[in-house]
Amino acid sequence: MTPAKPLAAQDLRQILQHTAPLWEEARGQRIFITGGTGFFGCWLLESFCFVNEFLRLGAKATILTRNPEAFERKCPHLASDPSVTLVRGDIRSFTFPSGEYRYVIHAATETSAKQATESPLETLATIVAGTERALQFAASHGALKFLLTSSGAVYGKQPSTVTHLSEEYAGGPNPVDVLSVYAEGKRNAELLCALYSKKSGLECKIARCWAFCGPYLPLNQHFAIGNFIGDVLEGRPIQIQGDGTPRRSYLYASDLAVWLWTILFRAPAVVPFNVGSAHDVSILELAQAVAAALNPRTPIQVARPPVPGACPLLYVPSVDRARELLGLRETVMLEESIRRTAEWYIPRTDVG
Repeated sequence: MTPAKPLAAQDLRQILQHTAPLWEEARGQRIFITGGTGFFGCWLLESFCFVNEFLRLGAKATILTRNPEAFERKCPHLASDPSVTLVRGDIRSFTFPSGEYRYVIHAATETSAKQATESPLETLATIVAGTERALQFAASHGALKFLLTSSGAVYGKQPSTVTHLSEEYAGGPNPVDVLSVYAEGKRNAELLCALYSKKSGLECKIARCWAFCGPYLPLNQHFAIGNFIGDVLEGRPIQIQGDGTPRRSYLYASDLAVWLWTILFRAPAVVPFNVGSAHDVSILELAQAVAAALNPRTPIQVARPPVPGACPLLYVPSVDRARELLGLRETVMLEESIRRTAEWYIPRTDVG
């Protein structure tokens, strides 16, 4: 495994700039993070290490991982930080580390589409039992605030008449469709947060996360923007598996980190917040944006033509609540986020 590069200083400084006033309460405290080795977790951990050193907080982060050795190989610059401790364990059954942890971030979720299809019961158990185990740890180890990274999937299929889905939408996934296992797991995770908040007084914060772009995003899984960037970097045509009409939006990961830290520290308890971008594009427009940003000569291949008169599938959030209650906004636009992601994987001189 080739070790990952540190994040760009530009991204880390942006996170610091937008979160600096929030961190004083964490001075000298300990944070426990599950899923600290994934896409969300790496951004949270790296921004924590940067802010912790810059502001001299004296805070500590403990990271739960199934394979500490793999993380040490993947991110040696994070694993070797003196403020970071790696703890081996499964999210469903990990042994609680001793001591007091004022903040718990539960970002451990199996997001593999393959696992959800081939092992749906395992996916459901990981989400539900894992969330309860994290909540049990938080409630028994002095935590004041708990952050759940939930998902926009909890709303189910977005109606074609609703261009941007708000937290007030009362719909949901089909509970007897086995393909709803991830979404139903996240709905149960949110309910567990509400129950533990009522029972123990734990301030449970809920971030409903949508789609993102940035370093650490896999370029060979089920994330369209990652696959398209990977296609260009490898010199392949961009491959669109469908008809290119579904509409999505993508928040850059430095904004994601700002939003998650802000929700942890400032959001009211058990009030879900959509975390994403309101600036939507079709999948074909996304492919065109990736090509334009990285190599305009890249061919784009669409698997099949659109069905005449069919409404496009939507997956786009309203972020009015985050803007109005927490002052959050998107600061890195789509083409810039594409460029920054590609530059993290390969220097700009090798692109295009």
